[in-house]
Amino acid sequence: MTPDKPHAIDESKFIIRGVHLDLTDALRQIAMEKAGRLLRHNDHIIRIRLDLEHDKTRGNADQFIAKGRIEIGGPDLIASAHSDDAYKSIDLLVTKLDALLRERHGLRKDKRNHPHAAELDSDLPKV
Repeated sequence: MTPDKPHAIDESKFIIRGVHLDLTDALRQIAMEKAGRLLRHNDHIIRIRLDLEHDKTRGNADQFIAKGRIEIGGPDLIASAHSDDAYKSIDLLVTKLDALLRERHGLRKDKRNHPHAAELDSDLPKV
């Protein structure tokens, strides 16, 4: 590890796509760096997919839509964010996906630490 790059990003876990938009190398790199912080939550993330869309029909405001999907064991986590700047859309999306991962982790931790009793229709036989 060098001081310039504190964390190595596994590029095979990312799919970054532009819809009605040509992704520049800088935009792709920023998206990968921002989404790389999502990998610190869970080692079991299979894939992170980011779609950045430019919607010209919305007028001047909120033209860029960032959609994200985290493929993980269990249901996928999906979020979207829109703003008037592509970089801002990516920031908002990563913040939402980060919150979803934190919520999922908290729910799983609660379930693990506070299990509920199983409800059975009949009494168990005494041995």
